[in-house]
Amino acid sequence: MIAWRKSWLRASPVPCAETRRGVIATSRLASRAAFGGFALLLLTANAFAAEPACPPGLPMHLNLPVTRAAIARDLPITVVALGSSSTEGAGASAPDRTYPARLQTLLGASWPDLNVTVLNRGIGGQLVDSVLPRIDADVVVAHPTLVIWQVGTNEALRAMDPGQFDSMVDEGLRRLATVGSDIVLMDYQIAPHMPPEAQRDVYRDIIAKEAKAHGVPLFSRAALMQAWAAADPTATDMIGADGLHHSDRGYACLAASLDLAIVSGAAPKVAAVSVTSK
Repeated sequence: MIAWRKSWLRASPVPCAETRRGVIATSRLASRAAFGGFALLLLTANAFAAEPACPPGLPMHLNLPVTRAAIARDLPITVVALGSSSTEGAGASAPDRTYPARLQTLLGASWPDLNVTVLNRGIGGQLVDSVLPRIDADVVVAHPTLVIWQVGTNEALRAMDPGQFDSMVDEGLRRLATVGSDIVLMDYQIAPHMPPEAQRDVYRDIIAKEAKAHGVPLFSRAALMQAWAAADPTATDMIGADGLHHSDRGYACLAASLDLAIVSGAAPKVAAVSVTSK
């Protein structure tokens, strides 16, 4: 169990400082989306100036209609980060170094006119069969705009029956669909202590299959980390000393990639305009 978990995990989150509440114009959001990559670099540099830059990542295409509608109506944004130790923050040096805490900082900077809250609902060591019973208490009651469900790491490590895993991910997505929020599935990390590729890919394929079947976007952490390694082979510090969980830098870069994907996925859709010449 993480040393600071008892005093932090269930505490009420501290929302980002709320600025003047105004109507967010569609053109403003569209511009932010267009320059999202550049803005992400600036925001990451400002928020975590002492840390090395993240390697180039893999663009993740998320479609987040509920979040898009909430932004258009100037509503508060609540994100529930559901999962196990990677969400709880095993390997992070402090609570504010976990990916949900960093994501709240980045989203708050991306959407400065909105009240953004990211709730950390990760519990280390849990399998999917332990996550499902707490969906009501940890997700439904929060009335989230967006749910990020991190799943598959412990199931691969413990060689959970693939059929049982498939069935439970399906059940979890069915239950989350009743919440009325956007849902994003996030798969496992690439780490030395993860099972061999052939064994772990069984679970990755199931997660991708269920995401497609339920029409929810997949944020593939495995693919992201493979892209990091290909772009910068020297970036070996994304996983901490335990050989399994992210380091502070790994959580920072994960949050930065999520921020870019979420902001882009919630940006207004620009209608195509056809011009007919006379």
